[in-house]
Amino acid sequence: MDQGISAKDFGSRLIAERDALKSLIEILETEQKCLIDGDTDKLLDLSDRKTNTVHAIAKLASSRKDDLLLNETEIKAQGIIAWLQHYDADSLPIWTDIQYLAEQMQNLNRTNGILIQTKLRHNQQALAVLLNATNNTHGLYGADGQPHLRSSSRILGSV
Repeated sequence: MDQGISAKDFGSRLIAERDALKSLIEILETEQKCLIDGDTDKLLDLSDRKTNTVHAIAKLASSRKDDLLLNETEIKAQGIIAWLQHYDADSLPIWTDIQYLAEQMQNLNRTNGILIQTKLRHNQQALAVLLNATNNTHGLYGADGQPHLRSSSRILGSV
């Protein structure tokens, strides 16, 4: 690179980005297991960790883009590959890993989103059933604490 960050520093940042993506994937896999197992107690802690890791990845990706723009390099995948081939060929496998891990992360995140929507829909249906049952049993007991069963207009034994 003529100006800005050196190829060595750029490669180090790529390694940091790859490692952060690996961490996020581990978090998403743990989140998925919790969602499948119904272990919702761990989800809040995972959510905080996930948010922090996503912010770190975004910062690293933004730095990468800024470095490439500073050196008048196209920031799309092909531009990065061309730059790495010219200045830091040893980092090409790391960039390939980043692309693969980003795709894996997106798939996990999409799957977890589907699991969350399914759980939410199930919980909403269960809540609706409970609310309906509450409305149907309103007035089951009177102020005197005695049951007041509603009588139907049908006579017992009649069809």
